[in-house]
Parts: sequence; C-alpha cells; structure tokens
Amino acid sequence: MKRRVRAGIAGAGFIGAVHIEALRRLGYVDVAALADVSGAREKADALGVPRGYADYREMLDKEHLDVLHICTPNDTHLAVGSDALEHGVHILCEKPMTKTLAEAEALARLAREKGLLGGMNFMYRFYPNVMEMRDMVQGGEAGRIYTVHGSYLQDWLYYDTDYSWRLDSAQSGQSRAFADIGSHWIDMVEWITGQRVTEVLADFETFHKTRKKPLGKAETFSNKPQGPGGYEEVDIDTEDYAAVLFRFSGGAHGSCVISQVYGGRKNQAIVSVGGSQCALHWDSEEVNTLWIGKRESANRSLVRDPALLHPNAAAIAAYPGGHAEGFGDAVKQNFSAFYQNVLSGGALEPLYATLEDGMREMRICEKIIESARGDRWVTL
Repeated sequence: MKRRVRAGIAGAGFIGAVHIEALRRLGYVDVAALADVSGAREKADALGVPRGYADYREMLDKEHLDVLHICTPNDTHLAVGSDALEHGVHILCEKPMTKTLAEAEALARLAREKGLLGGMNFMYRFYPNVMEMRDMVQGGEAGRIYTVHGSYLQDWLYYDTDYSWRLDSAQSGQSRAFADIGSHWIDMVEWITGQRVTEVLADFETFHKTRKKPLGKAETFSNKPQGPGGYEEVDIDTEDYAAVLFRFSGGAHGSCVISQVYGGRKNQAIVSVGGSQCALHWDSEEVNTLWIGKRESANRSLVRDPALLHPNAAAIAAYPGGHAEGFGDAVKQNFSAFYQNVLSGGALEPLYATLEDGMREMRICEKIIESARGDRWVTL
C-alpha cells in the first residue's frame, strides 16, 4: 500500500478546485488544507477541505505538507514556491511558471539546491491521444517532421466588459494570451516532436485597448455580469491575440494562432503535425479522436482505446474504449506522474513537465514578446 501524501492548495479559484478534485481521485493524497486571501474558510467548507487559511505561510507552518500546489496569480508564484521549498515541501505550479524569466530561474535554482521536486500543470501532455502522437512521432511512424501548426482559441475575454486579474500586467506579466494558453500549446509541440524551438517571429494585437473593470468581484470564465457597482475604464497592455512562426532544432517549421477573443470557442487547442510518412491532427474539442492522414491510402480516425494505443499512451488511458476521457482525467494523470515521483524519492524519469520545462516555456515566451515588439525574427 502506498503511503499517504499530504497536499496543500494555495489559491482556491477555478483551477484550485480542479486540483483538489483531481488529487482526491488518486486515492492516496489527502488535501489537508487550502489557503486563499478571500474567504478561505468558506471555500474550504464548500470544497470539503479540513482547514482554510487566509495566509499560505500559516498553512505551511502548521500543516506539515509533502506537496504544495500553486494556483495563485503569476506574480506570487516565486514567493509562494520559495516559501514552500524552504519548508522542505515539493511544489506543483500552474502555468506560466512565474511572472518573469528571472523569477523562474530563481525558483528552479532553489528547488535544485534543496533537492526537491517541482512540476508544472502542463496537463495536455496527458491526454492519451496527445501521448499517442508523441509515441508515433518519436517512434518514426510519422517520418521526418516537416511542419507543426495549430491554434488555441477562447472567447472568455471577447467583450470589453470581460475582466480578470490576468488582464493586469502587474500581476500576470508582459504577455497574457501566449503566456496563459500559448504556453500549453508550445509545451505540447516540443513534447510531441522532441524538437526545440530555435527561432520565433511573432505578431501581437490588443483589440480592446481599454476594458471596463468591475468595481465588484470579477470571475474568470464567467458569462455572468461581473458584479454590482459599475465599472472603471482601465488601459490594457497585454495581447488579446498572438500569431507566431517557429523554426525547430530538427528542421521542422511551425505556426500557431492564439486568441482569447474568438467568439464561440470556449477552450479549443489544435495541434497538427505534418510528417513524411503521415500527418497527425488532434483537436481538444474532439479529445478522444486522433486523425491520421495518408497520401497513398485512406485516412483514418483513431478513437481512444487503450487496447489500440502505444504503451505510453495506453498507460494513461484510465477507461476502456468507448468511455470518453477529458480535461479532469488529463489533470489527474499529470498529478499521478508527479506524485509517483514524489513517492519514489525522485527516482523516476519524469513524463510530467518539470520546473526546467516551465522555465524553458518562460524563455520562449520572453523571445516571442521581444519579436512582437521588434517585428523581427528572434533566436533563442
């Protein structure tokens, strides 16, 4: 029987609640406490967590945690993560890793010095058909990779009355759309292909130069009015839209479109890989289907079934064929991989994204910002 692991959650918004649910499904993790600057006790009660703290530092002092999940705004990740590591606690961090690359480097360095594990919630790696793409590409079945393209589209910031802390660069950092969701896309692409981004050319646009920030509470991913009491006009200096061209270390070329103002797409990620033997196409709105394209024979659609998948993909398919898996399952599988490594004392080769991977995404994002501002190719 596995020993039980004690986890704490810093930040109990939308994604914090997702973390709690996924951890409970592992069966051997006790979510001991959560911390949130607003209504911690009430949120703990609502989520069935034993204790809620207004200050995460008090939680670290009192709860003797094994792992802390960082689900707070980007500008707090360095402080929260550093305090956890100083307490001897492993960390699992939401993306982007920190507000700046320098902060990411400092957090990764501290984890190395302390000999503690750090992971990122780049959970798209753990959709079975994304893992299947990786197995096929890295096993040579797709041949030489010519191109990688795709998109990540949302509409939760479609109107100028939509607001979230992510729109405030003081909290989120210099990039918003790419840092928030483009980070998932590029982590998936490097993971699938095994090729590293070497050069980028980016175009950014902010379509809502000002937004109406509610004087009441603003909820992420809410279609409801954002609170009573009216609005104030605020200037926006982060992008609603990003288009990026990529060159990769193995000779592949790529492109993506990232938008948080694309009407009707709630949360759609697409990755298309064009190889010399076949093409592969995966759409998160058809999460259980992988399209495989051929020139010399009929195309086919592989519907997720562990009996038909390569071993790595089959290992993270929790249900038999015909039983759909989705977002929460991918999060759970990511956490499972991380916690298995915690239990092994760090002896396993991680399939999950590490802090080094999170730091790499920050580096790519920094170069994309530089490219967009300079209107030129930038080398990593």
